[in-house]
Formats: sequence, C-alpha cells, structure tokens
Amino acid sequence: MLSLSNIRTDLKEIRYYYSRKEMFDEAFKCMGQSDIVEKAEKYNNAVKSAPAKLYDLYFSLYIKNNTQESLSNELCYTPEYIQMLNKQLLNFYKLNLRKRRKSNEFY
Repeated sequence: MLSLSNIRTDLKEIRYYYSRKEMFDEAFKCMGQSDIVEKAEKYNNAVKSAPAKLYDLYFSLYIKNNTQESLSNELCYTPEYIQMLNKQLLNFYKLNLRKRRKSNEFY
C-alpha cells in the first residue's frame, strides 16, 4: 500500500521529471526510457477521475512546476487553501491508487 510519504516522494520525482522533460526525452534516445515515465503515466491516469480542482492542482503544481504560493496568487486563493487542496490530492491518490492496484489496472 502506498503511504502519503511515498506519494509525496513520487510527486516530487514527477515534478522533477516534467521540469527536465526535454533532457529525459533526449536521454531516451541514448539510454532508453526512465522508470519515472511510467510512474508519471500512472499518476496522470489516476488523476483523470479526480474532481476538477484537484486535476487542475496536479497539472499546475507537478506538471507546470508552479509553487503553491505562486499558484495561490494566480488563482486568487490563500496559500492555506492550496495546501488544503494538495492534502486532498494526496488523499485522492492514496485511495485511488489503492483501488487501481487491487483491480490491477496499473500492475
């Protein structure tokens, strides 16, 4: 079972992957695909069924590499509200990835 700590670690790796995607694409030509690509696809597929705000949050924070503070300014939300949404996103993944693991959609 994925813990919240594991999910946080995965999301940090996904954020790094997308911030350096061009390098990963170039490296793919020489070395093959990194495991992070599959991990990103797993999280991308899972978030498709999330509520719109969580879907937007995932895209904005982890794919577009915004900080919580910059996103709160952009959306005119308080930083605390963005933190609360991020906690909801982590819990969404905890529940959703567990369900998908049990149904073998990813594994």
